[in-house]
Amino acid sequence: MAHDGDDGGRPSSKVARLIDEYDLGVTYGDELERRWTADGDERESLRDLADRFNRRLLESALTAAGASTVSGEVENLYRLLTADDVSSGMRTEARARLERDGVDVDGLERDFVTYQAIRSYLTEYRDAEYEEPSATEQIESVLETIQRLRSRLRSITEGSLDRLRSTDRLTLGTFRLFVDVDVLCEDCGAQYGVAELLERGGCDCEDD
Repeated sequence: MAHDGDDGGRPSSKVARLIDEYDLGVTYGDELERRWTADGDERESLRDLADRFNRRLLESALTAAGASTVSGEVENLYRLLTADDVSSGMRTEARARLERDGVDVDGLERDFVTYQAIRSYLTEYRDAEYEEPSATEQIESVLETIQRLRSRLRSITEGSLDRLRSTDRLTLGTFRLFVDVDVLCEDCGAQYGVAELLERGGCDCEDD
């Protein structure tokens, strides 16, 4: 695992330069690599990492300008600067606020990186590799995610029903809750629970 700050003949990298210029710390590159190569739900895509990196640049620029922010404000300002669904008026207002705080908005936006820059930094500058999980591991990961969400849905639903019943807003005796997710293939007509479908490797459609 390479550390930033000592190029050692490696190719130039905008991301590496910005980590140094914005004083993000010598281990920040390690964090990006760890998030990209993590397993399962903990892994972040290159696009997610680019957004994370750019938000960190914005936060650093505000800190350097002596501006104070509240929780969630950096994320909202970044969205106002970059999201496609933000009106020009809201974007102008966000830029004006940053300029009042002493941030060079034009320079900051030029420093924002793309996911391609993150990929180049990780694979070429740091020689990081992401090993794709096997088909079995991917299926197991999806199944774990679905089961976790199903358990959460069960817990939330049971708690909500209990609260409504205890406050006389719902008439309900002793109950059992069933949370099932079924998949119906409209081509072959087969229907399976999602867990069974994943475990058996598909529906009844014949391979072409």
